[in-house]
Amino acid sequence: MLGVDIASNLVRAGNLRAQRAGLANCRFEEGDACDLDALDDASFDLTISIFGAMFAPRPFDVARELVRVTRTGGRIVMGNWIPNHPTLVAQVLKISAAYTPPPPHGFVSPMTWGIEENVLERFAAAGIPAASVAFSRETFTFRYPGTPAAYVDEFRKYYGPTMNAFEAARKNGKATELRDALVDLFERENQSGYSEFTTIPATYLRVTVSR
Repeated sequence: MLGVDIASNLVRAGNLRAQRAGLANCRFEEGDACDLDALDDASFDLTISIFGAMFAPRPFDVARELVRVTRTGGRIVMGNWIPNHPTLVAQVLKISAAYTPPPPHGFVSPMTWGIEENVLERFAAAGIPAASVAFSRETFTFRYPGTPAAYVDEFRKYYGPTMNAFEAARKNGKATELRDALVDLFERENQSGYSEFTTIPATYLRVTVSR
């Protein structure tokens, strides 16, 4: 099994965890979902991206590369967040966007991967007919052994969109305001039944492409 990520620190962490677990058949390497140049054509029977490739800047290139590295008869599976959805991640991104500078010209929101028509268009450009693309709504449950406020602090340290939002908010003296807004969201969404634990379900779009 091969994992690819653009962040070198995550690649190092993944390889270290695999080594410690004795998973000799699991490795990670650095790469760009828009240009998987280190991978040969038709390398995989199953190509998966769960909330990852959707954040790459050139979605049509992403679709093309996913198709290219997947063997005929194989499958591509994506998990993508849905724009303007009432559950957690879309709301986190909405709140964070209010504290960050406007995106550069030509920016394509990663949330557009959560719109079925866009997905069909991107894979069609990569040679995949609409009949070979299936969609379903699924639930991912965030679980954290701490309070919602503590979980917000984890997002602040490790989740790119909130990291960027807090950096911009800090410069404007609004970091506390941003944190309060996110804590309020996490507390409202928490379904654990306990204030000291956090359990938050979030809906996403599952995309399955038959190659």
